[in-house]
Amino acid sequence: MLEIDGSQGEGGGQVLRGALALALATATPFAIRRIRAKRSKPGLLRQHLTCVEAARAVSGATVTGAKLGSTELTFAPGPLVPGAYRFDIGSAGSTMLVAQAVLPALLAQGGAWSLELIGGTHNPSAPSYEFFTRTLAPVLGRMGAPVSATLHLAGFYPVGGGRVQIEVAAGERRRPLALRERGAITGRHAIAAVARMPATVAEREVATATRLLGWPREVGSAVELPSPGPGNTVTLVVEAERVTEVFTGHLDRGVGAEDLAREVARECAAYLASVAPVGEYLADQLLVPMALGGGGSFVTVEPSLHTRTQVDVIRAFLGVEVALTAQGDGTWLATVPPRG
Repeated sequence: MLEIDGSQGEGGGQVLRGALALALATATPFAIRRIRAKRSKPGLLRQHLTCVEAARAVSGATVTGAKLGSTELTFAPGPLVPGAYRFDIGSAGSTMLVAQAVLPALLAQGGAWSLELIGGTHNPSAPSYEFFTRTLAPVLGRMGAPVSATLHLAGFYPVGGGRVQIEVAAGERRRPLALRERGAITGRHAIAAVARMPATVAEREVATATRLLGWPREVGSAVELPSPGPGNTVTLVVEAERVTEVFTGHLDRGVGAEDLAREVARECAAYLASVAPVGEYLADQLLVPMALGGGGSFVTVEPSLHTRTQVDVIRAFLGVEVALTAQGDGTWLATVPPRG
């Protein structure tokens, strides 16, 4: 049984999610110790426990230690069984991170899958629903892994209760990814969404973000989302010929609407100032699907600790080395060998 140290690298949930996805795809049992050891509340929270339960359900895995607060876990997967599944986190934990724990394996296995995920859809420190649909899903489709998602209810902290449906179509032959240039920018969008909050909050955010970026006011829109609880998110979208990047921020207590818009605009401006087509968060999301598929390469910003942690977990399960090479112009080349 493969031994995984949950405190390695970023020392959070990324290690567990990567291990679950790779274990499902390779039928490799593993034991993980010191789960989320570098977080203020170590061990499994509801979101992480749902990741484990989802991975167990789709594979009939044998699991020990799957309980709230657990810092140790063993996971021995069985064969993947395509079908329709429903997973309720029971909190505002991220549905998109639950998807990260199982989706790469489902895409690699092929077949048709339907996942209904209930919880948070717009979470701090997690991919948003818009990132999944506008950024990640199109790139996965180019790799021969067709996936789509539908938002039925938005879920915000602390109420949660969001509902998203993810559909995986029967796959094609996996293709290597080559994403080394962004290409010309073809579209820009500034979207501020509110749920159970005044629409004027979103309007102020759109005005601030477009002004700071020098974008025409008409590329901005203020929208209202159906949700069980209040929430607010700012999403900036940069569409280019070869990739779309999304930057998202969420209103928190003590943070003004203009301050939120200013922070998201700063992240977007930094991306536009670089020539790298792949941003920090997309780099995290691509490595495991690429390693389980046709491999390939992409140019990105300086790899984060999350990205480097993914490289370590991939090495442990697949015995291959993902190369991260500085280009000399502030960008990095990530090269992923195809799965043998």
